[in-house]
Amino acid sequence: MQRKIILILIMCHVLSIAQGQDVKKETFRLFFLGGQSNMEGHGTNSELPKALNNPIENVWIFQGLPVEDENPNGGLGHWDKLKPGHGAGFTSDGITNQLSHKFGPELSFGKKLQELYPGEKIAIIKYARGGSSIDSLAARHFGSWEFDYQGSNGVNQFDHFLKTVNGALRTRDIDGNGIEDTLIPSGIIWMQGESDAVLTENIAKRYYFNLKRLMDLIRSTFRDDELPIVIGKISDSGLENNGKTWTHGELIEYAQEKFVRNDKKATILRDTKYYQYSDPWHYDSSGYIDMGIKFAEAIYKLNKF
Repeated sequence: MQRKIILILIMCHVLSIAQGQDVKKETFRLFFLGGQSNMEGHGTNSELPKALNNPIENVWIFQGLPVEDENPNGGLGHWDKLKPGHGAGFTSDGITNQLSHKFGPELSFGKKLQELYPGEKIAIIKYARGGSSIDSLAARHFGSWEFDYQGSNGVNQFDHFLKTVNGALRTRDIDGNGIEDTLIPSGIIWMQGESDAVLTENIAKRYYFNLKRLMDLIRSTFRDDELPIVIGKISDSGLENNGKTWTHGELIEYAQEKFVRNDKKATILRDTKYYQYSDPWHYDSSGYIDMGIKFAEAIYKLNKF
């Protein structure tokens, strides 16, 4: 735990330096996208409309390598122009990104932000791991975001998140145009909760506490205790377990609603209940496109308050 606190403090210092030096700089609005597989993304690139099937102008992304707990390579990434391929199957060695044939909500999210903030530059940091839970008792082989979870060597999904952010902020010129960049944290987008809903009622009942604590920690990482948050509400395809894929899904949905009700700088995306599915657990391509647009609209609205 002490090591993680030190890492957060180091990143706060890096972010402070990035925002505080009096030299010619370009400003980017910075957004963090995190969660599990429906943030990672299972949309199919071949189903993208033409407007999303090319690099998105003025939008850059740093995606951390999503891996299991204990893996020392978690969070490796490299800044690149936003384009298709940052969905499930994406990998990076920290020098080169290997894009996949899938996409997540980041594509339409970045495209919509480009429209909402014309002429401005957008930076996205993404770390999402399919199957990951917040509660360590639901982690299984996928991983846990619980800050204190030690595992066998003390490395978990929160550590991978910290490594992702640290790697992203270490780069001083993310678009490579020779001008140093200032990244202004502007929002957190969180799509997760399904894995905390599948095992026991007690785990699901802890979700509100776990979610609040995690969001507080992520806000602290970006040095803003009121950084706007958009929560993607989980939904159920009904295609598994005799019509109920997430055994305790209602408890997670209740906790998500409670979180945004109690946090004046948070809101929730409920449109997920209307999305179609490509399998029992993941939305189809149209769902990811709509999700990204709605996330962008919601965080834009929160930033206007």
